[in-house]
Amino acid sequence: MLTPEESIKRDDREMYSGRAWRLVRFGSPVDSIELQQMIWPEPEPGQVLIRVRAAGAGYPDAMMAAGHFPLLGDPPFGLGEEAAGEVVAVPSGSRFSVGDQVTGITGFLEGWGGYAEYTYLREESTIRIPARMTTEEAGGFPIAFRTAYAGLIDRAPLEADQVLLVLGAAGSSGGAAVQLGKALGATVIAVAGSREKLDFCTRHGADHVVNHRSDDLPVRVKEITSDRGADVIFDPVGGDTASTALQAIARNGRVVLIGVASGKPVALDPMDMLLRNYSAVGVLATPGSAAAEAVVWERLADLADRGALSTPVGRVYEFWEVPEMIAQQTAPAAGKSVVRITSE
Repeated sequence: MLTPEESIKRDDREMYSGRAWRLVRFGSPVDSIELQQMIWPEPEPGQVLIRVRAAGAGYPDAMMAAGHFPLLGDPPFGLGEEAAGEVVAVPSGSRFSVGDQVTGITGFLEGWGGYAEYTYLREESTIRIPARMTTEEAGGFPIAFRTAYAGLIDRAPLEADQVLLVLGAAGSSGGAAVQLGKALGATVIAVAGSREKLDFCTRHGADHVVNHRSDDLPVRVKEITSDRGADVIFDPVGGDTASTALQAIARNGRVVLIGVASGKPVALDPMDMLLRNYSAVGVLATPGSAAAEAVVWERLADLADRGALSTPVGRVYEFWEVPEMIAQQTAPAAGKSVVRITSE
């Protein structure tokens, strides 16, 4: 692997050379991903080029590999929506400097993913790594917590003393929602499908846990809330689990539609929504104005600095294990999967 000092020059521009996992065709995740030698020119305005230390993983990687991610066209493209590392180049006027330790959302929509020795971060979605964070925690921080912020603050504001029900609570965005919900002063009920995952949720701040495989989910939620139900349901799962959870939504409640880890979205019944007076809110955490994004990331960084938020890291994979990691994202173990690119 080349260091910045060993980079090459072409056409009077610095060019950084290294390896990257790239999706070259759709199909089986293991068969469709190749390790390729790449060149990264100096960043353009709005980009920050980093030498990657760690990159966060999640279900969207499996969707991309299968050709089901709605925001991307045909391959080839880079995988990995988020990464942390050391800044090696910035454009003129950047608020970052070479040597800064940062984490942020990659330029994966433009083909530059995080499972690589170098990658570009979107400057507006990048922060300096909080002092409390390990490299692995930093690599898995941006996407999950930006998504949770979009759902629980921007789109369906969660108020202190309300009840938040989190589906898939041992997963990436679910685990982030548990922590952000607690930071906002809510009572958090975490839903997962095994004792191991429920214990994981408790360790990361959940007030109550419910096993959707063995417990009667609506009954347990009504018991916990004295028959009131959940004010907000955070749903990265969809499918039957989300449909069942809707039976326990409070009057004037909101279900926040985050993802479809079950393979299908929750089936919404407009008449039921009308009669029980609840709403459904779709969430896609796309950047707003530069000023608005600055507020979001400043608040997330502050909460992390104070120890209120920390990435609930699960398994840490090595760089050569990326194909295996992606294949496992349809049924991951508890916690946020992270890829360690380099330990240097």
